[in-house]
Amino acid sequence: MKLKTKSIAPSILSADFLHLADEIEAIENAKADLIHIDVMDGHFVNNLTFGPFIIEQIKGMTKLPLDVHLMIENPDRWIDTYAKAGADNITIHVEACNHIHRAIQHIKELGKAASVSLNPATHPNVIEYVARDLDMVLVMSVNPGFGGQKYIDNVNEKIKYLDNMRKNKDFNFLIEVDGGVNKDNIHLLSSLGVDVFVAGSAVFKTKDYKKTIEEFRSLM
Repeated sequence: MKLKTKSIAPSILSADFLHLADEIEAIENAKADLIHIDVMDGHFVNNLTFGPFIIEQIKGMTKLPLDVHLMIENPDRWIDTYAKAGADNITIHVEACNHIHRAIQHIKELGKAASVSLNPATHPNVIEYVARDLDMVLVMSVNPGFGGQKYIDNVNEKIKYLDNMRKNKDFNFLIEVDGGVNKDNIHLLSSLGVDVFVAGSAVFKTKDYKKTIEEFRSLM
């Protein structure tokens, strides 16, 4: 999978779970670029969400790429499972994986895009020696676990750091931001170097997903 810049990735963590198929169809019709799926295990974060069976079902009903974010302990043990379920991009947390280089290589060997995620308090220099192999770096702009949180402004410095890192060292990873993204900050984030915007409640709590996504694009 080749990730593209200036993409909108609605997070189904904020969707109506009772009508999930309808919600996915609606964001596809609204011209979203990716579906962001937060997998939580109740250990790495204090919440439980989607497992591989749900992802397999989603994969069978949409043409949109699945951006699967593993907020779980020992994510390297689950790479094969989620790849088989239909993940197109697999994101693992550096805080949860002891052998991050090995895990990234395994994801790529399976033909998937390989990404890492950084919690708000994690310094971005921890990914410098694997950055050349990454397709994307996901910057958490809220503490992971629940949707609808307020954007943490200090994360802006981390985005700048990553953007400078890739420019100075000729790395090709994209920068993705997840948490508190909305129409009030998306222009600033785009100017800082963000390429992929995860939006949960900012999309799913509106009445017209297409209009919302079009407005986001106009502000990038």
